Amino acid sequence: MSTAQDIDVLISEVGPRDGLQSIKRIMPTACKLRWIAALAAAGVREIEVGSFVPARLLPQMADAAAVVRGSAAIAGLNVLALAPNLKGVQAAVAAGAHALTLPVSASRAHSQSNLRKTPEEAMDEVGRICAWRGSLAAGRHFSVEANVATAFGCTMEGPVSEDWVIAMALRLAQLGADAVGLSDTTGYANPVQVKRLFGRLRRELGDKVGGAHLHNTRGQGLANAVAALETGVTTLDASQGGLGGCPYAPGATGNIVTEDLVFMLESMGLRTGIDIERLIAARQIILEALPGEPLYGHVPDAGLTKGYLPASAHRPTHA
Repeated sequence: MSTAQDIDVLISEVGPRDGLQSIKRIMPTACKLRWIAALAAAGVREIEVGSFVPARLLPQMADAAAVVRGSAAIAGLNVLALAPNLKGVQAAVAAGAHALTLPVSASRAHSQSNLRKTPEEAMDEVGRICAWRGSLAAGRHFSVEANVATAFGCTMEGPVSEDWVIAMALRLAQLGADAVGLSDTTGYANPVQVKRLFGRLRRELGDKVGGAHLHNTRGQGLANAVAALETGVTTLDASQGGLGGCPYAPGATGNIVTEDLVFMLESMGLRTGIDIERLIAARQIILEALPGEPLYGHVPDAGLTKGYLPASAHRPTHA
C-alpha cells in the first residue's frame, strides 16, 4: 500500500489481530474498541483489527465482526481484517472491513498447520476470493493484499527457497491481489536477506509490492525494517508492546514493537503521522484489560531522548 502525501511510511498496527491471537486470555470487545480508538487518536491510520476464523480455533477472535463494525466508525481509519478463505472474507466484508489480508505460506508444513491447505490450494483460494470480489456491485470494492508467510524461513522446515517465494508472489498478483507482501513469520530474516528478497519482489511486481511483516524474535526486527525501506517498501507492520506471533509456528514470537519503530523512523526524519507520546499512553488500555501481560519496548522503558522532535518538526511548512 502506498503512503499518503503527508507521511513517508505507513505503520500498519497488527496488535489487535496478530498480538491478541497469541494470548490465551480474551480481551473484552469494549476494551479492544477503546484500544483501537486510542491508537487511531494517536495517528495510526491503518489497523488490522481481527481475524475471521472459526471461534473454536481462535476464541480470541470470536468478536471480529463486532470489532470491525466498531472500528469502521472511526473517521480516517483504514480497517483491515485477516481471512484465510472466501467464507471469512465474505463475513469480513459484510461487517465493513475496508481491506483484507490473505495469508499464504511458502512453507508446506506451516501451510498445513496454519491453513490446512497446501500452498497451491491456498493460492487457488486467493483466486476465488478475487473472482468473488469482481462479481460485486460497484461501490462494494475492498482491497486485497496477499502476504507470503514464512518467506524468510520456517521453524518446521528451515530455509525456504527464495525462487519459490517470488514465484508465489507473481502467481498471487496474477490471481488478482492488489499487492503482495512478505512476512517473516518466524523471525528468521536478516537485513541482507530482506533487502535481497524485497529487491527481487520490486523488480518483478513494481508498485504491487505490499508491506513488510517482520518479527523481532531474534532481535533483527528494526534492522530488517530499515533494509525493507531501502528497497522502497513504505508499509511496515508492527504491534504495540511487541504482542504477538503465530500460534501455528513453534517459537514464532515477537512482532516489532510499534513504539520503537515509530521512534526510529521519526528520528531518521521519516514521517509516520503518529504522536509517539499518545501512542505510548495507549499501552495502559492493554494493561488494564489484560493485567500482568508482558509488554515490550525499549522506548517506553527508557523514555524519549532529550530534545526529541518528530520528523514533521524538521520539515518546512508552506503557506
